[in-house]
Amino acid sequence: MSLRRQLNAIKHEQFPWMLEVTKNAPQMAIIQLGAAFKNFFAGRAKYPQFKKKGKSRDSFTLTNDQFSVDGSRIRIPNLGWVRMRETLRFTGKIMSATVSRVADRWFASITVDTQDDSHLPRSENQGAVGVDLGVSALAILSTGESITGPKARKALLSRLQRLSRKVKGSENRKKTKAKLSRLHARIGNIRNDALHQLTTDLTRRFHTIGIEDLNVRGMVKNRHLSRAVSDMGFFEFRRQLDYKAAQRGGMIVVADRWYPSSKTCSCCGHKLETLPLAMRKWACPACGSVHDRDVNAAINLKNLAVSFTVSACGEEGAGLGRKLKTKPASVKQESSSKATYG
Repeated sequence: MSLRRQLNAIKHEQFPWMLEVTKNAPQMAIIQLGAAFKNFFAGRAKYPQFKKKGKSRDSFTLTNDQFSVDGSRIRIPNLGWVRMRETLRFTGKIMSATVSRVADRWFASITVDTQDDSHLPRSENQGAVGVDLGVSALAILSTGESITGPKARKALLSRLQRLSRKVKGSENRKKTKAKLSRLHARIGNIRNDALHQLTTDLTRRFHTIGIEDLNVRGMVKNRHLSRAVSDMGFFEFRRQLDYKAAQRGGMIVVADRWYPSSKTCSCCGHKLETLPLAMRKWACPACGSVHDRDVNAAINLKNLAVSFTVSACGEEGAGLGRKLKTKPASVKQESSSKATYG
């Protein structure tokens, strides 16, 4: 409130351009800044990153008393009625709207308070599945299915490099800036579409999903893997899987970062001392079983997820005998659960 009062006192003289837009935009920006600092000091987020016009995603937020929606159009202060490509998908109380720009397209993200969840049926409950993420294939399932990622950045890398080879400050650089923004937006859309299809299919089919806690930040520091890892979108996959499983009443079991899913035989439990990354197939010296590295890892993740559901219904420490750092939740609870294994 103190910062808002200071801004109101000086904006007429120092920032007269602010009077050309609704006062709700800077007020909501200050409120969001306060929320960002609260999350930072509570340890829930990084230090707030300040945006500069034209350098990142431009956006502003409006409260529900500053705009109105009528069918496929929205009324924005000082702009009037603007046509939208689609109508609202949900019914309920409209809370706020965020207008943002991605490349040369504008979007209105409208928040609606609704109790209607009929559009999200419960999972088919085909049991448990393990998912092993990789760079050659986006995901390998314990069922043997292999999902190849679109690798949009790799496919369009030559166009990105060609558009980026412009002298700073030149007219050609200004002309290609819009083209480059549209290309980056297209790459992001292709990647998000593939991830949405995969995570929706997994949470629809399976009630319990076992995944690894990947060190994505460390992986992108490897110059040989950084581009491929970033092109797959591992972090976004985990984020989508978490909230979609919660919406459908599923369960996500996250294995510890050091869990040897690839080096452990899924048949007898024998653990190898070392397993080079280049070795894609290996034979267990104890039982003689021949394993595909990725499929074996996915099966072990599935077994770990199953053991967690057993320990959640029984006593803590059941299943594989690993002590849970978090208290197991009942399988009947319709929520996403995460467990860390030491």
